[in-house]
Amino acid sequence: MPQLPATPYPAEVRARLDADAKEVVARYPGSRSALLPLLHLVQSEEGYVSRTGIAFCAETLDLTTAEVTAVSTFYSMYRRRPSGDYQVGVCTNTLCAVMGGDAIFDTLKEHLGVGNNETTEDGKVTLEHIECNAACDFAPVVMVNWEFFDNQTPESATQLVDDLIAGRTVEPTRGAPLCSYKDTARILAGFPDERPGAVDATGGAGPASLIGLKLAKGEALPKARVVSPRAGQPTDARPENAQPHDAQPHDAQVHDPAPTERLSSHDAPQQTSASDPEHPAGPAAEEGE
Repeated sequence: MPQLPATPYPAEVRARLDADAKEVVARYPGSRSALLPLLHLVQSEEGYVSRTGIAFCAETLDLTTAEVTAVSTFYSMYRRRPSGDYQVGVCTNTLCAVMGGDAIFDTLKEHLGVGNNETTEDGKVTLEHIECNAACDFAPVVMVNWEFFDNQTPESATQLVDDLIAGRTVEPTRGAPLCSYKDTARILAGFPDERPGAVDATGGAGPASLIGLKLAKGEALPKARVVSPRAGQPTDARPENAQPHDAQPHDAQVHDPAPTERLSSHDAPQQTSASDPEHPAGPAAEEGE
């Protein structure tokens, strides 16, 4: 059925959005490039990208509503219907799934009484499964308004959503302090986070993500240890009576894991087939063999 034209924003809202949009568009040499942040801007107003928001973006950038709709429905960060104050995303991609992400998602669906992309009756929490939160070192991971909650369990995730609904203070594992979904959308539109100390608290990658970088830089790490890719048991990097020339391959510096770190066979340089006669790679097969 044909739809009526989108309801325009109230005059005071339109005036405020016009001023913000002008600032956003000025950042780019071509106005069309401002579409993504403008979609975040209108999302910060209503909590999702409404038909009114789509019409506003189209008018501001001299685009058709079809062009704006095509972009807003392509990216999952733009909500297509009203959502909760807190967007709780559970990673169910391969690693998080096998580490417990599937169990967390099923537990939260039952506990909250909602399905994927559904919102609790009080409007507090929208639950969704996410293909990847880009934090595999800390699997399973849950994100709330795009802030990380690492190494979760069904029990900790249940407590997390209960705290959100009750209005209790919730602190991400790393990153900036939590704010509402609308406030997050405004930050993603490129406007500064004006909360005291929020920017300083953002920080960087967690320690598990930086092990390889430290090894590559040759930085000294305490109490070296390696994980064997074949024997399956970690061994000390050097025996107690080792001499300086008894270094590991490539003089690798490796270490005991911190509580938040998970060692794998990639944590230290390993022998290649060329340098490991006992485990040759064998001749390369021709295509079709």
